[in-house]
Amino acid sequence: MRKLKIIEHISLDGVIQHPVAGDDLPYGDWTAPYRSPAGREAILAAQGERFDLLLGRLTYDLWSGYWPKAPSSPMADRLNAATKYVATHRPESLEWGPSEGLGPDIIEDICRIKSQDGRDLILWGSSTLTSILLEQGLADEVLLVVYPVLLGVGKRFFAEGTPPRSFELVSTNAMPTGIILSAYKAAGPLKTG
Repeated sequence: MRKLKIIEHISLDGVIQHPVAGDDLPYGDWTAPYRSPAGREAILAAQGERFDLLLGRLTYDLWSGYWPKAPSSPMADRLNAATKYVATHRPESLEWGPSEGLGPDIIEDICRIKSQDGRDLILWGSSTLTSILLEQGLADEVLLVVYPVLLGVGKRFFAEGTPPRSFELVSTNAMPTGIILSAYKAAGPLKTG
């Protein structure tokens, strides 16, 4: 059975949204000042060498405009080699492959993909799917890449109404630029005192 890991870049106040054309997020690339070679290496280690991707359509479209044309690098090569499972109503338009469109029942399709043998799955950069996976308890691991900023507005990692759950800290790693990478694994229902 495949594991599913969510990797999200997140502000201290829980915002995961990054600006795209036509949205109303007032900030540019708020992660850029904090990037470093050490951070890139930590992300590469966390994702592993071989994985498949679970993406929303917006993230797929943004990434397909960049990664296939990017110079060869460990990040570009791994993303381009991954099978992309995409939540979309237009599967015939998926040109950046290998790719497969998810059907109308996204939860059913994700459960089907997870139950198969294959590479582990990474969901990256898709706020709508992130909420669904957390609500349905389908995420096995979460890696939060926390930036030392408050944004105040934007889509949040935890959507209103996300059911309570417990997670166990697996590791934490602080970068010299102030980014903290915290990895968690799902630990079942919320534990209270």
